[in-house]
Amino acid sequence: MVGGTGAFGSRLVRGLITTSRFEVTVAARDMARARGLLSELQAGSRATAIVFDRAKVTPEELRASGAFAVVDAAGPFQGSDYRLLKAAIAARLHYVDLADARDFVAGFVRFDATAKEAGVTALTGVSSTPALSNAVLDRLTIGWRAVDTVEIAISPGNRAPRGLSVIRAILSYAGKPLRVFEDGSWVLRPAWGRPTRREIRGLGARWLSLCETPDLDVVVQRLAVRRTVTFRAGLELPLLHFGLVVASLAVRLRLVGCLEPFAPAFRAAARLFKDFGTDRGGMIVDVAGVNGEGVPTKARWTLVAEGGDGPLIPTLPALAALRALAGGRLNRPGAMACAGIIDLDMIEREFRPYRIRTCSEIGQG
Repeated sequence: MVGGTGAFGSRLVRGLITTSRFEVTVAARDMARARGLLSELQAGSRATAIVFDRAKVTPEELRASGAFAVVDAAGPFQGSDYRLLKAAIAARLHYVDLADARDFVAGFVRFDATAKEAGVTALTGVSSTPALSNAVLDRLTIGWRAVDTVEIAISPGNRAPRGLSVIRAILSYAGKPLRVFEDGSWVLRPAWGRPTRREIRGLGARWLSLCETPDLDVVVQRLAVRRTVTFRAGLELPLLHFGLVVASLAVRLRLVGCLEPFAPAFRAAARLFKDFGTDRGGMIVDVAGVNGEGVPTKARWTLVAEGGDGPLIPTLPALAALRALAGGRLNRPGAMACAGIIDLDMIEREFRPYRIRTCSEIGQG
């Protein structure tokens, strides 16, 4: 597990230790931090920690680990290379990552032939997007003749931990032109722009803005969407949400090229408000189209996580994928985005130990 001490990686390690029989190697730059995590989890002999430099990784190093799969949870993936993926394929090990970077996921397919030749499965985006979002869409649109619009939104609670890599990922594109599919055409809109207030059942109204995600490409292609695909995310506290909206104007006005260098300052500002808001977050997936009977139809799937369990959600599709790979239920050699690979039942089984609930609504539209 690369990035196993980060905001999401540590939660995936916890899930592997507490809900499975996997043996886990936490590969990290900070050995003391990795050992501290394993001590906290009382992992015993089922987990070890090693010093790891992904910039120098070799297939021989990975092969010597004795692992059956390499997991990459070390974001941000924006601007990342494929060194670890290539080393895993060369070592003939399965590969799973939690990438949410649009370009990284789009370029992943270049390694499909190599992965097939090696007989390994390499999956990218095994997280809330595109793995979970597409599993939901596949369930909602079973038997549909056509999909017209899709809207996906994620709103974490303010008390959810924010790792520096997560903040860097958001700031890497905030204010920059965002290519979106709107009214049947590709157009440019400002990332973290166009704030809108949406009601999320179980959470109330929250502010959301346009965000970069692999789904902006994946959903359009997989579902042959005819009109519009939108992905939004938001911060629970309006002050923080609009603070980022205003900061992104500096990029739009070309006063700065990118906000990512200011990530430590944004993180410090967020920490000043860590005791405000709630520990409740959610996700919605809305889709409209034509069902199998030719009737215009709308469907919505809603997820609400309470008690601070929201940050676990991006890790649970990966946990489901690893179980399936180990159990022989997932046998798809090649390199691909994790969309249509893991079904919603597999992911929702991972929700059961936690305070995560979902509901679906379908009606004529």
